[in-house]
Amino acid sequence: MPIEPEELVSLRDALLRARATGTRSVDYDGKRVTYATDAEMATALADLERRINASTRPRPGAVRFTTSKGV
Repeated sequence: MPIEPEELVSLRDALLRARATGTRSVDYDGKRVTYATDAEMATALADLERRINASTRPRPGAVRFTTSKGV
């Protein structure tokens, strides 16, 4: 089951808050994730941003092809 965009945003916000305060652990849904380095946190943030952008981007509608025999 895919994660809803709202949940991704709340996860990103929690990670940003933890990173800004120098905390290496983030708690969510009764789980705790501890990051060893700031680089790991930056990678996780980049992944969350990518997922948020992908989930909120409108999907293309119909694709219409036009062909010709060149005549």
